[in-house]
Parts: sequence; C-alpha cells; structure tokens
Amino acid sequence: MGTEERRRGILHTARRDGSVEVNALAALFRVAKETIRRDLHVLEEHGLVRRTHGGAYPVESAGFETTLAVRTTRNVPQKSRIAAAAADLLGDAETVFVDEGFTPQLVAEALPKDRELTVVTASLAVATALAGAEKTAVLLLGGRVRGATLATVGHWAGRMLGDFVVDLAFIGANGISRSYGLTTPDPTVAEVKAQAVRCSRRRVFVGLHTKFGAVSFCRFAEVADFEAIVTDTGLTSAEAQRYSLLGPQVIRV
Repeated sequence: MGTEERRRGILHTARRDGSVEVNALAALFRVAKETIRRDLHVLEEHGLVRRTHGGAYPVESAGFETTLAVRTTRNVPQKSRIAAAAADLLGDAETVFVDEGFTPQLVAEALPKDRELTVVTASLAVATALAGAEKTAVLLLGGRVRGATLATVGHWAGRMLGDFVVDLAFIGANGISRSYGLTTPDPTVAEVKAQAVRCSRRRVFVGLHTKFGAVSFCRFAEVADFEAIVTDTGLTSAEAQRYSLLGPQVIRV
C-alpha cells in the first residue's frame, strides 16, 4: 500500500469511527507508529484531522459532516454539562432561538419548564423535545430538511427567522477560530445561523473543546458577536483567556 492510499485509509477510518489511535492504525496498516504519526501530521496540515495525544479526530468540512445520530452517542457527559451551564444564562429572556445539533438540543431540554418561553428553532429534534412542555411555545422554521441534521435550511427558514427579534440565541458551529470566527460546512446551514445572529439581542455559543481552532467552509459569525462561550475543560485556561480577549465570557465546565 502506498503512502497516499494509506492516508486516505486513515482519513476514512477517522470519519467512520469518529477518532483514531496511533497504535491501532499502526497495526491496521502494518507500519511503524512513527509512520502513522507522520501521516496524521500531514492530514492535519491539510486541515482534515486534528491530532490529540495518541491519535486524532476528523475535522468537518464541505465534503464531510457527522450526522446527528452519531453526535448523540459521543461525549454526552461533557455536552450535558455544557448544556446545563448554558441554560443557566437564560436570565429574563422570553424568546429563545435554539440551533440545530445535539448540544443545542440538550440546552433546549435543560431550559426551565415552569415559566413561559417561546422557542424558535430549525431543528426537528429540538421541536419534538419541547413539544410536550406546557408553558413552552415552539415555532419550527420551514424549509428543506437536511437528513444529516434533521433541521430545516434554505431561504424559507432564513426569511421566517428574519421576521423575529429574539432575546437570546444558543448557537453551535462545526468550528470556532479566533482568526476565522464561527464556521460550518454547508452554505444553507450558514445562512440560517447568520440570520439567527442578526436577529438576536444576546448570543451564546455552545460546543466541545474540539471545535476550537477548527475551520470549516462557511463563516457565519465572529467570536465578538457572542456574550458567552460555553465549553468543556478540554479547552485550556490559556486558550480560553485568548478567546475572552475578543469579548465573550468563556465558561469551562
């Protein structure tokens, strides 16, 4: 097997499994661990993976995005802590936008059920999770449903969202970078997210530490657009401080 074929195989494995380990890859491809480390370095240089201690995980791009079904099985404890901390930032907001994605869905489920709230969302999963809450009115944006994320996209969703002014938006992203802001692979998704940023008075980003430093295809917001960033303790305190210098409070849980 040649070098390029092996690297394609490594990338395929990372995208299929969600992460890879050097030891396992060395055994799978029957090469030295140092060879795998060099391969991962090259793939990282090309923006296809992010290396971790002893392995790597795939970076979402215009050509690759994990499905909602996969996201619901990974890093659930960390995502649940992030969601609970984000929900605590609700304050006196009466109207809320909740983005597509599993972490925003957990935020929606963590919102108080004992007070009147109006929740606007493009996510079928969020709408379903909140549909039975007696004091929560749910407005589901219309549009084309993306099978990967079970959320509506396109100009219908953006136009409907543009008619609202919401108090608070909980927004996710495939990547967040101090240089490039918040990004996502799909232009139609970026359109809805950008509209949510424009129509909200306050904005909170929710996402795992693995999102930080990652850059995807479509930029829809700047870090400075957000009053708070809620993530897990995998983001170092030094890196959190760098993001806070751009404006938002960074909360690590």
